[in-house]
Parts: sequence; structure tokens; C-alpha cells
Amino acid sequence: MTQVSALVKILSLADFEREAEKRLPRPIFGYVAGACEDGQSLRANRDVFAEYELLTRILVDISKRSHQVEVFGKTYNAPFGMAPMGITAMSAYRGDIVLAEAAARANVPMIMSGSSLIRMEELVERAPDAWFQAYLPGKTEQIAPLIDRVAAAGFKTLVITVDTPSSANRENNVRTGFSTPLRPSVRLAWQGITHPRWLFGTFLKTLARHGMPHFENSFATRGAPIMSANVMRDFSSRGHLHWDHVRAIRAQWKGPMVIKGILHPADAALCKQYGMDGVIVSNHGARQLDGAVAPLRVLPQILDAFKDGPVMLDSGVRRGSDIVKAIALGARCVFLGRPFNYAAAVGGSAGVDHAISLLEQEVSRNMAMMGVNTLKELTPEYLVHVGRKD
Repeated sequence: MTQVSALVKILSLADFEREAEKRLPRPIFGYVAGACEDGQSLRANRDVFAEYELLTRILVDISKRSHQVEVFGKTYNAPFGMAPMGITAMSAYRGDIVLAEAAARANVPMIMSGSSLIRMEELVERAPDAWFQAYLPGKTEQIAPLIDRVAAAGFKTLVITVDTPSSANRENNVRTGFSTPLRPSVRLAWQGITHPRWLFGTFLKTLARHGMPHFENSFATRGAPIMSANVMRDFSSRGHLHWDHVRAIRAQWKGPMVIKGILHPADAALCKQYGMDGVIVSNHGARQLDGAVAPLRVLPQILDAFKDGPVMLDSGVRRGSDIVKAIALGARCVFLGRPFNYAAAVGGSAGVDHAISLLEQEVSRNMAMMGVNTLKELTPEYLVHVGRKD
């Protein structure tokens, strides 16, 4: 069965996840799917959407409805985009480029991860409107050269992720056999042998054509290979970073600048004070602090604190109805990570195109059912807050 024919059976984003679990080695799937500790926030990110129900208006002419959205002066075809995802090239061959090119075809936002295994210059050449997400280097003197590199590459929008002051307690990674650096073992070899489509179509193909994957975008120069004892050192020493670093980057970066990882209204207010053009309300997909509040729950307070700029959201979005609810509460747009990663792993470019199409259809269908023609019409008046469900 070809990848394209297999997509006929994929009817929702959840179907991609189930299929990806079959196709990916357990350590790789576990890394993508997992959260930290007990998964409390992972469940909360989904459950919070069920606390809102939709009100509909009838006999409204919705024949000319549009779900376009404007962000930083660019009009996108849909109010959702691709969140930054690290090491995507380990779950799909050239995964970051697959995602970026699909986003460009569909005209939706895409944020490249600073933990990518593909050089930023190569990606932005193929998708000039992609955004770049930076994890700030642990050494202050390395920050400015990285930002210079991002600008020289041609990115227009910079996203700074700020919710990783320490490495998270991702017990799931240990249980599934994933580690950074990746360590050769009998267990890892067996996972490759028992998943030949991934072994030959992703891992060995990457080694043959591009060599050992490196963390390409952590610094102004090439980072550590994925099989290296230096990886944890490169990615875990950020406890000293503070708002003065944000001020310095704001003075250096000339385009739109976004802070990702906001959950507290006071931090949203500081983002405005330090000149941010937008914020992404996020708990890192529940991958950092278990028990962290679900972004949708605090979205109204963030909107009160950060005015005159797009407030965006990620974490837990899986359906068009989730997107409609977030926008009705005030989000400009939303971002999804894991589902697009699964789509790339299952179907490559065609899989990602299909995932985007499914989500677009759901948003459009929901708007029609609600009697809404534009996203700006979506307000809290279209929602009923029913509270937590047991």
C-alpha cells in the first residue's frame, strides 16, 4: 500500500497518531508523544476544550465564509500553523523541510525549531515565510551571533521560547528508550530492525545522503551531533537567562518578535513592556512542568495583559472545534506540533497536506454550523462555559 492510498483511511488527526505509533520505533514515537512526569498537564490541555460548548445561529448565509487570518501583516489561509518541533528529521526524512514546504503550499504559518537537525538556511530558502524559534544559548556571548545568523538566513519573524530554564523530568523518554545523546544499544537496534520502513526510509537514508544528524541551529555555528555526550550540556544550562537578554535581542532584531511559553498575565505585561510584537500562550505541550496550567484556561487573562498585538496559543489543539473555541476566546491563531509530526512520519509531504486539509475542513464546517462568515465574528458570545467535566 502506498503512502497516498493509506491516507484514505485517515479521517482525523488522531488517526495519524495511531498510525505513527505503528510505524515509528518506540523510542522515537515515545519522544514525540510523551510529556513529563504523570501527564497531568497533557490531559488538562485536552480536557479544557471540553469545558466550552458552541452556540449556533441558524438561517445565516454562510456561502461566502472565509477562515483567513492576518498575523504581522501577512494574510494566511487558515488560523492554525505548525508549532516548532525538535528533531523532526528523526521521525520523517527531512521532516522540517517536509513541514515547511507543506505550510508554504497551504499558506499557513510554520515555526522552525531551534532544535532542528536541518540547517536553518536550507529551510528558509525553500519556505521564505517560515518563522524561526530560538532556544537561547546558555552562554550570553553566544546569543547575539545566533540572532545575527537567523537574520542573515532571511527569517522575518523570531520566536524566543522561554519556558525551558531547566531540563524537564521526562520519565517517559527513559521508559521508551529515548535519550539525548542517542546511545547505540541492542534495544535501539532491534527497534530499527522491526521498523524497516523507518530504518530505510528515514534513518539510513539520512545517514547515506547527509551524514550523522547534528543540532544545526543551536548556535551561530554547527552544534553537537545527535550521538554526542555534549548534547545535554548544550541544551540544559539556561537558568541564568532573564529579561535583560530579551531587551538586548529586541534591540538587535528588526522584525516581529514573539515570546513563546507565556502562562502568567504579569509575564504577558512584561512582554509588552519589553517591546514584543506578539506572544504564544503555551505550556510547551505539557513537556516541561507537569501540573502547569492549560493555556486555554488563562487565555482571557493574557489578553487583558497584552493588548495591541497577536496573542496566539498552542498545546492540546487537535480539532477544528478547538481552534474555533480558542479564537472565540480571543486567540489570533493557534499552533499544533505533534499531529503534523505524525502526519509527516506516516505520509511524508502528502500526509502533511492531508492533515492541513482535514483541519481546514473542520474549521470551515464548524463556522458554517455556527452561522459565522469570518473569524472576527467569533466572540465569547458563541461559547457556553460548562466548566470541568468529571
